[in-house]
Amino acid sequence: MGRGEGIQGLGRCGLLLPRPAPPPRPAPRRPRPAGLRLSLRSAKMATRAGGSPALRRLLRGPCLALSGARGYSRDNEGSWFRSLFVHKVDPRTDAHSTLLSKKETSNLYKIQFHNVKPECLDAYNSLTEEVLPNLHSDTDYPCDLVGNWNTWYGEQDQAVHLWRFSGGYPALMDCMNKLKQNKEYLEFRKERSKMLLSRRNQLLLEFSFWNEPLPRVGPNIYELRTYKLKPGTMIEWGNNWARAIKYRQKNQEAVGGFFSQIGELYVVHHLWAYKDLQSREETRNAAWRKRGWDENVYYTVPLVRNMESRIMIPLKISPLQ
Repeated sequence: MGRGEGIQGLGRCGLLLPRPAPPPRPAPRRPRPAGLRLSLRSAKMATRAGGSPALRRLLRGPCLALSGARGYSRDNEGSWFRSLFVHKVDPRTDAHSTLLSKKETSNLYKIQFHNVKPECLDAYNSLTEEVLPNLHSDTDYPCDLVGNWNTWYGEQDQAVHLWRFSGGYPALMDCMNKLKQNKEYLEFRKERSKMLLSRRNQLLLEFSFWNEPLPRVGPNIYELRTYKLKPGTMIEWGNNWARAIKYRQKNQEAVGGFFSQIGELYVVHHLWAYKDLQSREETRNAAWRKRGWDENVYYTVPLVRNMESRIMIPLKISPLQ
């Protein structure tokens, strides 16, 4: 060791004092990932081209210190960069019922599902066929039978009834008030209750782009396809089906399309008619050969939480045969 190397000098008592260690060198600065440099450069260019003041403050702020964080990935970069340009959603000014339902009519529909005791199904059908046509033909009641069925495949021992109220909610209330005074109908309900396990109903509106459900001659089978949508997706569903319904009109299989207003919400019912199950199979397969039908399926399937299909046989009194 040379003179003075490793020591500072002599202290007051003649002791050798160690030379203080040099201060540590600062750690080398971690280079910014190339992908982020490009993203920041693009973002700054976008701000100069007319970005919002909030975006300019964000680019100058401390959040950019995250650029050297460990575990940084291109996915994180993309999501961070996209978050700077979130699309503004315009506030809704109309309910989806106003946007999707028919404007030229004010029809309201009610669908009823009656689960009948298996041993009572024939008696239930006979009682129904005796009483309901009287309501349908009485002009004092603003309601019409659209269709009456028993479920063939799907939920067994079930009756499905579809009613139309011409005039909307006022017609519905007028009809209900009059039925409270109708002794024949009150006796019918009392007798019917002995045959049922459960019942439920929904109030529906019809899609503007679907066919009006009109009486049909038979024999036909009917398929009721029920879709339970994710909340907030009804408009998107309607937009896609407004384009797709044209692919299902050649064989006149489209009967009616409805969406719920009261009862379980975000529920869609599509009603189809076929000569038989083989005709159903051929008609549905033909739709897949039409360019554009696959796009409808692609865009609407992600909107669905649950779906169900019923094959139904019309009762004798059903206008849809």
